[in-house]
Amino acid sequence: MITHFLLKLRILPRWIIILLDVIIVGFATYLAYLLRFNFEIVELNQFNYFLGIGINMFSCFIALLVTRSYAGIVRYTGLQDGLRVFYSLVIAHVITCVANLLYHYNYSKNLIPYSVILIAFLASFLFLFQYRLLIKNLFSYYRATTNEKSRILIFGAGQLGIVTHQLIEGSNDSNYRVVAFLEDNPHMVGKKLNGTPIYNGAELSDLLKTLEIAELVIAVTNISVDRKNDIVDICLDNEVKIRTVPKVDQWVKGELSLNQIKEINIEDLLGREAIELDNEVVRNQLLGKRVCITGAAGSIGSELVRQVAKYKPAALILIDQAESALYDIEREFEGIREVEFYVADVTNYNRIDAIFADHKPEIMFHAAAYKHVPMMERNPIEAVLCNIIGTKNLADLAIKYQVEKFVMISTDKAVNPTNVMGCSKRIAEIYVRSLNNYLSLKEEGGTSFVTTRFGNVLGSNGSVIPFFQKQINSGGPVTVTHPEITRYFMTITEACQLVLEAGAMGKGGEIFIFDMGKSMKIVDLAKKMIQLSGLQLNRDIEIVFTGLRQGEKLYEELLANKENTVPTHNNKIMIAKVQEYDYNRINDCVEELRAAISNNMDDYQIVSIMKTIVPEFRSNSSRYQILDKDSSTSSSN
Repeated sequence: MITHFLLKLRILPRWIIILLDVIIVGFATYLAYLLRFNFEIVELNQFNYFLGIGINMFSCFIALLVTRSYAGIVRYTGLQDGLRVFYSLVIAHVITCVANLLYHYNYSKNLIPYSVILIAFLASFLFLFQYRLLIKNLFSYYRATTNEKSRILIFGAGQLGIVTHQLIEGSNDSNYRVVAFLEDNPHMVGKKLNGTPIYNGAELSDLLKTLEIAELVIAVTNISVDRKNDIVDICLDNEVKIRTVPKVDQWVKGELSLNQIKEINIEDLLGREAIELDNEVVRNQLLGKRVCITGAAGSIGSELVRQVAKYKPAALILIDQAESALYDIEREFEGIREVEFYVADVTNYNRIDAIFADHKPEIMFHAAAYKHVPMMERNPIEAVLCNIIGTKNLADLAIKYQVEKFVMISTDKAVNPTNVMGCSKRIAEIYVRSLNNYLSLKEEGGTSFVTTRFGNVLGSNGSVIPFFQKQINSGGPVTVTHPEITRYFMTITEACQLVLEAGAMGKGGEIFIFDMGKSMKIVDLAKKMIQLSGLQLNRDIEIVFTGLRQGEKLYEELLANKENTVPTHNNKIMIAKVQEYDYNRINDCVEELRAAISNNMDDYQIVSIMKTIVPEFRSNSSRYQILDKDSSTSSSN
């Protein structure tokens, strides 16, 4: 009944708290008298103890008003509230001592024995703090036993787990109740933390059922991606929601709140272990240098901008033809004088020449490219102009202005290409590498050309994950092109970190490929995203297979049939051993493509020239497959 009454009050009126505090101090003072005189009432009566108790209570009232110790919400009592009570009692008993001195001065005897004042001080602090803790516990107990709350299991009994437990249990607005911790550390299993038992992580599947868990919160920062996936799979099989606590450096104003404990997303499960970068090598390359980034407003380009900026380059020259997206980056770096923004197209040689003449970049990261396969199948001329001619323009200007390092970002779709986009990137790779080798042979080098090649990037513009999420949010269906299609994935941050390190370690002519981990079936990705959204496949939402798109592969490759790799000091980065090409021939072929576009040749003629440059290009597009037959016939003759 008492707790029910207190809970209805929600916050106790301040006058009640003051009244309770004063009464408790009066009782503590009376108890102090009894203790001082060994409960001998006769001796006690020799002192005007009623006046002494009244003086101490009045002193306490004054001290409470001064320190405002009544202002704390009792149900959330903590260390700070205890300190306020202590300060209040110190002030109260100092006032009592002053009154005692004045009384002694007038009547030549003490109003209250100083031993009583000391005992009253200690007893008052004990009672005042303990009654606050009692009310706090009554509130917690009442909420736990009467409210219908979701039963929570916290994975991780370390510091982050403790903070999460305290946050959930200490919040009056929380609809959750922590029933157990889960730990993979055998030394912690079987113990209790804040009265909550710690179970073995291997028992997760059984615990979800026996403890009737509604949600699991992952409160560990150093958990491996494989372990995280295991936990998520078990939870999804048992229809248990999964949330995750952000890292400490991501807490708002250094504090964790309930709304920061978010539902786990698919990117958390597709990422991989943290990369150990050789930051010193990267820093030595970028510190104090003039760095140019093309495609600076794109997914990869914009993240490169952020990461390069950390290494304090002398200047950042950012180029992109997407005005709105580049404006967003400009707003992000507003007020930083060392950053220049240019709306420009890499296919416009004279425009890029003017920018280079003004800034004379020393390091280049070339991320500008058209990347969407079906779109480029329908627009091969634009793929050639941007991905091939644009790269040639930049590479040639890099030599003209003596750029030290030119790092081109390529794609796994350039390997054994089956589409126009992939082939255009492969030709760009060939041109850059052959140009580097040509300059080395002539000993005219000054610019080192390096290529990086990797697969799909999580969360990049137009990638499959935001596309699936949009379909799920609108009620489906989720469209997958083929039940067997697979893709490699890596995070934008990881991709850019590897680009920076590969660029720093490159001497010239290398094609660096990244360890992309395991490829994943896109249909499995779609299923997991549906489950993570709290929906059931084929009940709430369906997956529909639409057939491979024009030029699309069932699976991606990082190496061509004739290629192999050489390891580097970073086990995430390898060097592809690729076929060599003659620069003069490749340069002539690229110029032939430029002339063909200038002469308004049609798409088929353009793609036919591309196939002569890259014979392994076998189109998966019905539109251009006839050209494969023609090339096969001509080669057999």
